[in-house]
Amino acid sequence: MKKYFIYCMTAMALLFANGCTKLDQEFYSSVTPETFFKSEKDIKAALFRPFTHAKWYVGEDRWRLQEYTADNFAITTKGRHWYNGGENERYHYHRWTADDGWIWGAWRGTLMGVALALDAKNDLSQLDYTKFSLTADDQAAHLSQLDALIAFFYLRGLDFFGGMPVFDSLEGEALPRNTDEELFNHIETLLKDAITKLPLKEEGGAEEGAITKGAAAALLARLYFNAEAYIGKPMYEEAKTLAQAIINNEYGFYSLDTEWYGPHSFTNDRSPEIIWSMPSEFKKLEYNWFYADFYHYNTRQYFDQDMGANNGAHLTPSRKPDGSLYKSEFKLGSPYEKFADGDLRKKPYKYLGSGNYEGMFIIGPHLTPDGEPIVGGEEYNGEPLVFVDQVARFSEVGPGKEYSSVSELPSKMSEGEENTGLRLVKVPIPTLNENTLRWGADLPIIRLAEIYYMLAECHFRSGNAGLAAELINEVRKRNFENGNDPDPVTASNLDKYRLLDEWSIEFLGEGRRRTDLIRWDAFVNENWWDHTASKSAHLNRFPVPNEAIAGNNSLEPNPGYE
Repeated sequence: MKKYFIYCMTAMALLFANGCTKLDQEFYSSVTPETFFKSEKDIKAALFRPFTHAKWYVGEDRWRLQEYTADNFAITTKGRHWYNGGENERYHYHRWTADDGWIWGAWRGTLMGVALALDAKNDLSQLDYTKFSLTADDQAAHLSQLDALIAFFYLRGLDFFGGMPVFDSLEGEALPRNTDEELFNHIETLLKDAITKLPLKEEGGAEEGAITKGAAAALLARLYFNAEAYIGKPMYEEAKTLAQAIINNEYGFYSLDTEWYGPHSFTNDRSPEIIWSMPSEFKKLEYNWFYADFYHYNTRQYFDQDMGANNGAHLTPSRKPDGSLYKSEFKLGSPYEKFADGDLRKKPYKYLGSGNYEGMFIIGPHLTPDGEPIVGGEEYNGEPLVFVDQVARFSEVGPGKEYSSVSELPSKMSEGEENTGLRLVKVPIPTLNENTLRWGADLPIIRLAEIYYMLAECHFRSGNAGLAAELINEVRKRNFENGNDPDPVTASNLDKYRLLDEWSIEFLGEGRRRTDLIRWDAFVNENWWDHTASKSAHLNRFPVPNEAIAGNNSLEPNPGYE
């Protein structure tokens, strides 16, 4: 068994790299860092290979576990499409199992990332940096970046599973799981040490994907912010101190973007709000999974693009089949209607040319850029498509059909149609005429708005709702013409649910919703559309995958999943 587990994880990670093989490569009888690295470029390639994995890691299965298990998104069955053996319903209803693929993908992807970062760290730590006209400080910063990246992977693993095997080298047996507290302490140690050696982000500098002092501090603040959920120990004061220091530019120079789209646009590497992002140049296909999941087969005509899609996912509905709002029944969910009227983001997405766009939703009549109707191919074959903020089989209402009136329609996961649900366009998409911009937006991992909201929640929890409201409104005001917010947060209207709404509105689709709900004890204890609370606390963690246990019989399952 020696080295088997760790090396298997590394090998699988390399398979996921989708890299190419250079046929004229030079071979060595003994490959060591000294023989492999020839220039600073080789060093940077080794350093950033684990970061490429990290960009893949924050999407796909990990994103799905964060969002499709929570209240803002769903993949409904649409006629003959998307039942998928009941998989999507299992996640929505919190009935997943240790055999489900997304869960295995999250466990595997986490340990792949750790293994890749450790492999790079092992190689770079053996180099004499002076031979490459680099300094010992450069080497320390590179190694600290990798430590912080390991902490990032483990932090996500702690969030998903609790304790995981902690390893600090690629030498060793298949390891058992460490406890939640041991993993928490390992992450804390890595980040605290990295902060002392990482450089500050320069004022006005572009984000290039490296982990700076501010990014490591923000990750540590995240750890403390969710510590009560992770290890049963509230650490909001520690999170508050770090968040305030980041806002005070003690860990680098950051400021809120003045435009709502700034942190997500084609030039978001220049946004002063970005604390850490993944450059799109690493692998420009990383957003394709999101496009395929969310958009209709014919939405390429809406974008004037050539990409295919599967028409699966959408926002959970804000309205019942009869058009009335769900807000009287559920405090959570209804993501679209949580945006105030007049919010610039609430407009339909429209590409304006030259990298400019407005809105971030697909809603209402589906039209080409020239205003021509786009027709359906399933329930509305040959008919103009109209996307609705509802889930129901409207095509089955009428004389001789399943339902005689809309009032009879059920609304649940099994009742979708091809036009069901609003679609999010958080990442801008240009027309084919400007296709060089496609997926040019970097992927934000941490932005300053999160730190403002973190600080606001910490103040709210300590009894200062007024200051919490001020911090949230500092972010909200950019979403309205001339900053005229029709529904600002106040000390009197701020409670648990308004805070969760604000997290939902600002970070919709950014892969964090489940974590926010768990922090407020809402993930298993609150109802939302077609979801009844399980009241089962063990579901705040996912099971250790059976596939992982099969490959490492020293792993213990999570409580409740035995």
